[in-house]
Amino acid sequence: MPPAELSEPVSCPASISITPVPSYSSSQETISENTAGISLSIHGAEKQIRNHHKRSAPCHHTSERLPVVRHSSLPPVRKSINMEESSSGSPDSAVTNGKVHHPAIKDVKIFFDGSEGVNSPSKDDDSLLHPGNLTSTSEDRRRLETGKDGVKETSKLSGLFFRDGKCRIDYIVVYRKSSPQTEKREVFERNIRAEGLQMEKESSITNSDVIFLKLHAPWEVLCRYAELMNIRMPFRRKIYYLHRRFKFMSRMEKRISRFRGWLPRKPMKFDKDTLPDLEENDSYTAPFSQQRIHHFIIHNKDTFFNNATRSRIVHHILQRIKYEEGKNKIGLNRLLSNNSYEAAFPLHEGSYRSKNSIRTHGADNHRHLLYECWAWWGVWYKYQPLDLVRQYFGEKIGLYFAWLGWYTGMLFPAAFVGLLVFLYGVFTLDYCQVSKEVCQASDIIMCPLCDKYCPYMKLSDSCVYAKVTHLFDNGATVFFAVFMAVWATVFLEFWKRRRAVIAYDWDLIDWEEEEEEIRPQFEAKYSKKERVNPISGKPEPYQAFTDKCSRLIVSASGIFFMILVVIAAVFGIVIYRVVTVSTFAAFEWALIRKNSQVATTGTAVCINFCIIMLLNVLYEKVALILTNLEQPRTESEWENSFTLKMFLFQFVNLNSSTFYIAFFLGRFTGRPGAYLRLINRWKLEECHPSGCLIDLCMQMGIIMVLKQTWNNFMELGYPLIQNWWTRRRLRQEHGHEAKASFPQWEKDFNLQPMNDYGLFDEYLEMILQFGFTTIFVAAFPLAPLLALLNNIIEIRLDAYKFVTQWRRPLASRAKDIGIWYGILEGIGILSVITNAFVIAVTSDFIPRLVYAYKYGPCAGQGQAGEKCMVGYVNASLSVFQVSDFENRSEPKTDGSIKYCRYRDYRDPPNSKEPYSYTLQFWHVLAARLAFIIVFEHMVFTIKNLISYLIPDLPKDLRDRMRREKYLIQEMMYEAELDRLQKERNERKKNGKSHHNEWP
Repeated sequence: MPPAELSEPVSCPASISITPVPSYSSSQETISENTAGISLSIHGAEKQIRNHHKRSAPCHHTSERLPVVRHSSLPPVRKSINMEESSSGSPDSAVTNGKVHHPAIKDVKIFFDGSEGVNSPSKDDDSLLHPGNLTSTSEDRRRLETGKDGVKETSKLSGLFFRDGKCRIDYIVVYRKSSPQTEKREVFERNIRAEGLQMEKESSITNSDVIFLKLHAPWEVLCRYAELMNIRMPFRRKIYYLHRRFKFMSRMEKRISRFRGWLPRKPMKFDKDTLPDLEENDSYTAPFSQQRIHHFIIHNKDTFFNNATRSRIVHHILQRIKYEEGKNKIGLNRLLSNNSYEAAFPLHEGSYRSKNSIRTHGADNHRHLLYECWAWWGVWYKYQPLDLVRQYFGEKIGLYFAWLGWYTGMLFPAAFVGLLVFLYGVFTLDYCQVSKEVCQASDIIMCPLCDKYCPYMKLSDSCVYAKVTHLFDNGATVFFAVFMAVWATVFLEFWKRRRAVIAYDWDLIDWEEEEEEIRPQFEAKYSKKERVNPISGKPEPYQAFTDKCSRLIVSASGIFFMILVVIAAVFGIVIYRVVTVSTFAAFEWALIRKNSQVATTGTAVCINFCIIMLLNVLYEKVALILTNLEQPRTESEWENSFTLKMFLFQFVNLNSSTFYIAFFLGRFTGRPGAYLRLINRWKLEECHPSGCLIDLCMQMGIIMVLKQTWNNFMELGYPLIQNWWTRRRLRQEHGHEAKASFPQWEKDFNLQPMNDYGLFDEYLEMILQFGFTTIFVAAFPLAPLLALLNNIIEIRLDAYKFVTQWRRPLASRAKDIGIWYGILEGIGILSVITNAFVIAVTSDFIPRLVYAYKYGPCAGQGQAGEKCMVGYVNASLSVFQVSDFENRSEPKTDGSIKYCRYRDYRDPPNSKEPYSYTLQFWHVLAARLAFIIVFEHMVFTIKNLISYLIPDLPKDLRDRMRREKYLIQEMMYEAELDRLQKERNERKKNGKSHHNEWP
């Protein structure tokens, strides 16, 4: 590999420069090269590491006398280490222009006195502000336009650089001059400058009260904190090698390649020329080290750390800077919470639109490229450029889109099989004996479904509902339920493998989150009692076990109370259904009067959806109150607790009515003449003569479609409306051409901030959809198809929102999707149980099997075809004598009808024990219980077997990781030999070689 070339450093003159106060003590330390070895992550195979020549990287420091407040956990302020090959080859000192510079470490003391700020400029001083009209002066504009690289220099005028056109803006902090927290901001900004960050202020074009604080991290600061944060950077190109293949596999691949020649060439993949060559994805990486800087690939210091990494480093610094004297007075988040600052965000890399075509002129920036290749609706069928998403938005957001893409891809087989099950019902509809008998049963009179107003009806009137029921409840339903249970397991197991590959490619395998900071609320509550942290060894606030338990009990009680509220809402829906059945049965319109059952179900579902939306707003506030009541110690604990509560609330709220319809509707109504009544007044609702499954299908279809439509509208519609209103206001105040002259920070500030809970809403929507897709899929086989269509839109909708409508979120790291994976596993287990009960209890699958094998024409023959179902409808209906009706439930008729039929297995009225259960009822009940047990045990066995057979790591990835461990020792050994050989050659060159061999 050729030696790494360092471009000449760009000198970024700071707007305000500083030096330590003379009274501060300083000490110098010599940094030796013989420090702890660097851990390398080698993703492939290569034989040797060659030493690269180092070039000097001079750093420019300016100074001003300012007192600072430094946090003890921050690294000491020190000069950058200039790497230059000395005569001995040791980097103990850096040689620049013949002078040896030793890196010094400043030991800055913390103090406050009355004179603080007297000689320091006030941060609200207008002399520090630049007029908010252009990002550079006219002279700067002319100088930049005459640069060598016209395109690159012109891009600096877009608001991504300081006024000098050289220092890139890495972070933006916004505040208002009218804010009363002036002293805190003044101390905070002095400490920002003390950390080596350069800053520049500029007032807003649209509002003079708004001040933008632009921050830039020089090269030496980036190097220092990149080493402190263990940021992995590329140091060598990967070498890929092919595994040995068997001859049979080679032949198969050749035949498949010939077949592919007739098909389009990978239409879902982007051309390699479209996407940039992301160097860090094609190189071995290692934690950055200034002492080993010559090992890393540094073609240009300005682009070595990408924009997301630079912003993350600056944010890391801002989170550890003090703004007041005190142990807990530290960090930008606290200043944002107390309104000292209004907003803080990294900048987008420019506009996402361009006048020129991306095919002819290329992409202007990564944001433009993401829009054209990812967020544009025209590329809905393309694979996602996950590496580019990760580079621009960070690993956490990249993992979300990777999981969403994987989930969407796995929905294809589920949607295909579900569609086949539905089509099987369509094609076998004309051969269904049960539907034929229902449609031909014009002489069978069914008992009324409600009191007084509901008339007698012929069984043939429910012919349409019987045919629709067959579309969802047919012989393939059981197979599809088993398939979806296995599918959920395969989806989760293969996601583990996919996540492992992504974690390996993105250098997340060995990444561990650093010790999290304690939440300010926790510190304020328990600051009086401290205990030594076993990890950091420092004293920290401590929450007593009894206090924690009492708070958890109160929180659990609140969760239980809110679940009771949901049950009460479902109870209200039940009362509505009971009351309105009679109302619709007495309606003047014949269409509603004849379809009173369907009208009741449809209106109840719509009302239930409105209640769900209203309760969701209440649940979010209650979950916040209960989570804050628990006083979690860290932000991740707070996030997990809040996530679990919100999921429980949303899941119960969304599925409670569905559970009622699936397992309780029509199960406890009694029989004609002895109905069970609610509050001894209202008769409980019965199922339609064609069964209860049609009600469950309507419930799932309406809720699923309305919920997804509403979520998509709120996700995209709300920020679109907000941003449109902001643009409209700016056009009215500053004209139509004003927006084009706005700098990038002004444009980004006018965008909507990301949700307060990060990716919580996005994950929650998809997890609830996964529950709909799996839990009651036996009753609604089209659920995976609806989910697939929604997710194809959801990916591009979320991408469009992130790229165009939201401010750029801070790039953060994560190894997986967190607590959501455990929730997915829980839903997978629950889906097996619910589908078993849906098939056994809700559908007529078990009663039909019992009739076919025990009571039908084929009884004892071991057959169960359509010819064996002859007479099933008559056998599943019991006889009731009309004279046995209660007075309050007897329908208003002419009295010509003496007998009616109802769905149950009971003896006729003229038997010894009238209306008692028949033997067939007990056979059906025993078969249902047996099916539930067998189905659950069989599916759980298959799930566990699949989980055992599918390893979490692919074999090739495991081999590459094992090879890494081998190569680490070899490369470190060879590097040490190269160093010793170089030292020996230097001694010979200087005439200092010694021969200690025996004569």
